[in-house]
Amino acid sequence: MDVTRRFLCNLCTKLTLSMPLWMHAGIARAMQKNVHPTSAAMSPRNIDPSHLIVIDPGHGGRDPGCIGAGQVFEKDIVLDTARDLHYALRRAGYRTMMTRDSDTFVPLQDRVDFAERHRAALLISVHANAIIGRPDIRGASVYTFSPTPSDPLAAEIARSENSVEVLSNPFFKGISPEARQILFDLMDRNTKIESIVAQKAMVDSLARNVDMLANPARRATFAVLQSKAIPSILVETAFLSNPADEAALRTPAFRHRLSLSMKDAVDAWFETRQHALDNI
Repeated sequence: MDVTRRFLCNLCTKLTLSMPLWMHAGIARAMQKNVHPTSAAMSPRNIDPSHLIVIDPGHGGRDPGCIGAGQVFEKDIVLDTARDLHYALRRAGYRTMMTRDSDTFVPLQDRVDFAERHRAALLISVHANAIIGRPDIRGASVYTFSPTPSDPLAAEIARSENSVEVLSNPFFKGISPEARQILFDLMDRNTKIESIVAQKAMVDSLARNVDMLANPARRATFAVLQSKAIPSILVETAFLSNPADEAALRTPAFRHRLSLSMKDAVDAWFETRQHALDNI
């Protein structure tokens, strides 16, 4: 991502984690333009081919993630969903890369490093939930990073996704410690704002087409979301501990609906960002 443009956004807009009204309006306007996922997906207008979306299928290899009652492994379900999203975004004109495209283990730090090394515009980490002893809980949810979880359920889910791994920060060379701290603060604030905007777009799009967890926009200490340079969100697609959700995740039709909903959210996010740049 062009860091200069991102810092310019920070300097020309109020630095706050509360979204300005134009962001709400931009997302609503963008979502109205998107077709229903069951319809033919249309290529969005004005897509810059340099915009790169990194898709991160959670777990893999020796780490199966959650395991459903029907012996469905999270690592397999999210890889299939991530591939569907990859193809949906490619058809819409985006550049995409995946942190893994096979049943391999990728450390959390390497996933974030991958997104930063390739200068991703957005990182989307794809997961599925499971809560032992609570088969009644179901639905999709979307997370941003916070050192303080938004609620006890968010904290429990984050613990199950290896949230305790601490990631390194980006390093600025050739500048004073004071200037480095200013750059860190600017980058961190802007990345948080863009992540919240992406989260809202994702929640709005998913809610049109799949069942949602109550209060689906949540925060937790997910290590894979800790980048200060790349806006990042984590999508918990459904609960493998819920029989209905697990059955749905087994079907290609449901995973396809998820992936097209996520693609629509990316469209809305980019349109909102472009509106911000056009009004600087």
